[in-house]
Amino acid sequence: MGRRIAAAAVGWVVLACLGAPGARAETLELVPDEQAGWSLRNVFAFLRPGHFYGPRRLEVETTPPGATLDVFYIRSGFQKRYEQATAPVTLILPKRIQASSRDSVSVRATADGFRQQTVRVPVSSSQDRLLIELAPLPNTLRAVAHTYFSGRASLGFLLDESPTIRVQQKDRGFSVILAETARAPELGEALQGIGSPLVAGVDAQQLGEDLLVEVDWGPAAANGGSVELRSRQHHDHVRDLYRFSIDLVPADRGAAAVEQARRALGRIAPSDVTGCAAVFDAALRDALDPAALARALRPAGSFTDPYLRAALRRLGEVAPGGRIRLADGSSYRPEVPLELAAAASQAALAEGYLALLRRFVEELEPARHRAETLRSLIAPELAPRRFADALAAAEAAEQRCRGGGAHAALR
Repeated sequence: MGRRIAAAAVGWVVLACLGAPGARAETLELVPDEQAGWSLRNVFAFLRPGHFYGPRRLEVETTPPGATLDVFYIRSGFQKRYEQATAPVTLILPKRIQASSRDSVSVRATADGFRQQTVRVPVSSSQDRLLIELAPLPNTLRAVAHTYFSGRASLGFLLDESPTIRVQQKDRGFSVILAETARAPELGEALQGIGSPLVAGVDAQQLGEDLLVEVDWGPAAANGGSVELRSRQHHDHVRDLYRFSIDLVPADRGAAAVEQARRALGRIAPSDVTGCAAVFDAALRDALDPAALARALRPAGSFTDPYLRAALRRLGEVAPGGRIRLADGSSYRPEVPLELAAAASQAALAEGYLALLRRFVEELEPARHRAETLRSLIAPELAPRRFADALAAAEAAEQRCRGGGAHAALR
């Protein structure tokens, strides 16, 4: 984490040295209506006329540039003036002879993704330039992974450090407040298109040093009255990321959905994983990141684990030879628990598995949610738009295999 903060800080220093293209310093007058009272130094001010009677300016800059500045003129502990500006800014202050030794300017700088910082400068001092270097926030939200299947959903928040989180429910959804957390630049694209019967949309907004994630209920959530929120957290040691997950559990704990899923698996036939369906399977696997696919399909304590394991067993039942075959040439018998567990640990390599999951989704979900449901199962961290491109390419390969026949189940 220290290396991430150091790299970000160096980058902003470089930008500050180069200067923002076209940036011009704003000028603000910060002179109180009344002068300070007479003091003994007025007697000796003639000894330094340039210092006491010359114009008083303070140039304020920030790293990174463009921070929001709250500027306060303080006299004897009382606020006399307040202005707000965007860095860089030039402050016009009263001449030193018109200010007391207790007059000061307090500058509070804030920028999205950085810690707030306040600096005080005495008006009587010789300081005429102020550079405020903002430190990056200690945590960053890298991605939001949405998973939905068979009436249940989960939202996973991937962060650099163990988060401090507060969850607040509301009528139309719930809010997740991540303390001292910035949002990664690519997060906006990843949130666009997230949706399911339980989640209508997700939006993230930076509020000073905290990040607010707003989740809106989908049509199946019934204003949240029939959904229970459960949270869990674990550390992804491979990527050195922390994952905070919120499970959305229906009131009936999904009992009816489990029975529907069992019947749906029974309707999957060999033709759903062989022939042109196998072409689709291979094309989609090639379009996805192998490591991300392996993470999504490997058992990890998610509510989808039992469904994925049952689907893998069904793959072995309908595949040629009654075995689960992997891309590396190995194969496993689905009826042997130990071999099924071995296959589950390498499910991303199982030939026909992605095609079977597509058919599984078709059996359970309405047409408008099928693509997003499949994405949430096999590529939950991939931006919906990018997954849509990969899915379209795989479907096109399948259509060519069928001689131009249409297969639009996920459209």
